[in-house]
Amino acid sequence: MKKIIGYLLASLILSAFALIAEYIIELPDWLLEHMLVVKCSFVGAIGGILYCLRGVYLNKCVRKNWDEDWHVWYYLRPIASTISGFVSFLFLKAGLLVLDAATEENAISFGYLAIAFIAGYNVDNFLKKIESVACEIWGIKKSRSFEIDSNDKGGS
Repeated sequence: MKKIIGYLLASLILSAFALIAEYIIELPDWLLEHMLVVKCSFVGAIGGILYCLRGVYLNKCVRKNWDEDWHVWYYLRPIASTISGFVSFLFLKAGLLVLDAATEENAISFGYLAIAFIAGYNVDNFLKKIESVACEIWGIKKSRSFEIDSNDKGGS
């Protein structure tokens, strides 16, 4: 469990650094032009890390039912959350998910980051939403990946 907590805290520090890097170090122009997608990815990671940290203290301290079978989940969840944060940016940018926010650039950026956090914190429901958008727009069939019992989550 100590390795998992260390991994989660290191991931949190890396993600936080990525969010403020443009203010600390000089980044190349090509990266600065794409900072919103970078930030969405790492805000998604922070959402997933928060979910995992919550899972650690709930399962270890509160419920007293720590299960080593879930260790892989704790390592992979922040990665899945980072990807979800990135995908949320793509769907927002493409207009497939719509923000109902002010048209000021700052408000739009915060809206992107808020959706990325939600996508990273709640990967399963975000993927269901993306899948429902895909079903509606392109008529694809829903996958069977969400037939798993929703009560069987190690992190919550």
